[in-house]
Amino acid sequence: MTESQPVHVLLLHGIWMRAGITARLAVRLGAAGFEVTRFDYPSIRAPFSAHHARLAALIDALPRPLHLVGHSLGGVLAVDFLQRTRPGLDAVARVVCLGSPLNGSALARRLRQVRLDRLGMGHAGDTLVEGLPPWTGPQAVGVIAGEVAFGLSLLLGPLPRPNDGTVAVAETRLPGIADHVCVNAAHTALLFSERAAALTVRFLRDGDFGHT
Repeated sequence: MTESQPVHVLLLHGIWMRAGITARLAVRLGAAGFEVTRFDYPSIRAPFSAHHARLAALIDALPRPLHLVGHSLGGVLAVDFLQRTRPGLDAVARVVCLGSPLNGSALARRLRQVRLDRLGMGHAGDTLVEGLPPWTGPQAVGVIAGEVAFGLSLLLGPLPRPNDGTVAVAETRLPGIADHVCVNAAHTALLFSERAAALTVRFLRDGDFGHT
């Protein structure tokens, strides 16, 4: 990863979204010197295994090494991919998750309780309900969580504080990650936060958020 050769970043959107929602973050990463590719996937209409296959093919086609940056479900998908997919793992250097419920989602469990999970979460439901195992992979994983409680919890019931309105901060603290930081932003606003973008750049370059 030299200064003369731009490093590639693969950007993954969250549930119910498409790649266009990540445009602002993509611009900020590009301004920081990264080459950005936005991964567009049908978040609830296809199983994670299908997303993994497409992700692996795209990673194989991109210059190495590269980084993964995922918002919400996109971060869950990125970490799950690395936990389950052996070929091509050496291509990925670092991962940043923004507002990703890596430990599972309380709101997803509520949707399941009222039998709306298949309608609202589709194939992503099981992973969002159960969460992921602790991180033990070689890549440094950093997580940025929001602390402005404005989001789905206004409709589906309160979350433990602090939270970003959709995901509680505790749900983002997956054991084994390299670093964790909170910012003053709601869940979707993490994609538009200048602070979150700057922290993402810092982690991709240095492997930490530079708390000191």
